[in-house]
Amino acid sequence: MPAPEPKHFRWEGLDRHGQPQRGVLQASDEAQARAQLRRQGLRVARLRREAGSVGSSTATPVTPRKPSRARISDKQIALFTRQLATMLQAGLPLLQSLDIAIRGAGQGPLAGLLGEVRQQVSRGDSLHAALQRHPRHFDGLFCNLVRAAEEAGMLDSMLERIALYREKSLALRGKVRAALAYPGAVVLVAIVVTAVIMLWVVPAFEQMFQQFGAELPLPTRIVMALARMLGRYWPVLLLGLAVSGLLALHAWRRYPALRARAQRLSLSLPIFGRLLRQAALARWSRTFGTLFGAGIALVEALETVAGAAGNVVFAEASLAVRDAVRNGASLHGAMQATGVFPDLAVQMTAVGEEAGALDAMLGKIAELNEREVDEAVSALTSLMEPVIMAVLGVVIGGLVVAMYLPVFRMGAVV
Repeated sequence: MPAPEPKHFRWEGLDRHGQPQRGVLQASDEAQARAQLRRQGLRVARLRREAGSVGSSTATPVTPRKPSRARISDKQIALFTRQLATMLQAGLPLLQSLDIAIRGAGQGPLAGLLGEVRQQVSRGDSLHAALQRHPRHFDGLFCNLVRAAEEAGMLDSMLERIALYREKSLALRGKVRAALAYPGAVVLVAIVVTAVIMLWVVPAFEQMFQQFGAELPLPTRIVMALARMLGRYWPVLLLGLAVSGLLALHAWRRYPALRARAQRLSLSLPIFGRLLRQAALARWSRTFGTLFGAGIALVEALETVAGAAGNVVFAEASLAVRDAVRNGASLHGAMQATGVFPDLAVQMTAVGEEAGALDAMLGKIAELNEREVDEAVSALTSLMEPVIMAVLGVVIGGLVVAMYLPVFRMGAVV
């Protein structure tokens, strides 16, 4: 049986702030139209069916664009969430807010994604159901929080909380990546410079030394032998590195056990391990605090945060805490029993439980660890700079000295 063709309904009513609103929506019948408006927090005063095309005195619905395959960044999703929260807090209806967000997105892939979300909401879907159709951009945590907010009638405040969570997570991820990328970039530049010296500079010196006919120093002979080997086999070495990288990437994606082992080992690294542990704890605390503050039950929040922890150690600890809490243990006692959470985080959680402000205390734990991550990144950068410069000086300086030793000896003889 074909689905009934949607009809156009013009409505007038009041938003949750008591401000008058009006507009036009699509629905199969009047009951569905009223249900859509209720989900948006609107109290309907007048609702009548229209025979003409869709129009609105407050907003013109945007024609959904076909979603592009181009990538939509996490930063764009966070910005859209912040904008949508601001518009809803200003009293704009959900559909009108989505229309404005679509226009603000221009002609990019985000506009196509939001156009689809807007179309599904206008057909009667709830916002969280429309977002669930796009798991690549809106994960389970995002959709669960929106669903809880829609059921509680606090969508605007929850979207602001989600936006803050996303912005903090992006900032934290950027700091960790910057701390890890800096030494990697310097080492990569050093490898390129060394390869240039070995492939082009050393052979030129070797041709010059062959004309002298004298015996060369041992360091010079070693460097020349390495340069000849690199010049002969560099395509094989380059291909081997590329294949190894692809195999490592495939194994990381294909084998969860290998990925879990690597994540465990990453927390034990001598320099970066503490930084990664603090970042994981900050993410765990902020996610857990956001879920609990949204009114999600403690056990369900622990299950969700296990999937969003970003590290297998904290994911397994979350599930262990969930089982202990389900059996009657206190949250801070269960956290301490895992041995994963530091004493300060456990004590702050205990204070939050006793004061009935667990979500606020979890937010303070996240802020504390984010601040420590900032300090660790600054200290690590300051420490790595002289170490890397010293290593580069030894490697490149050693190559230069090895190639100039014969010149120095000939100068001494003359």
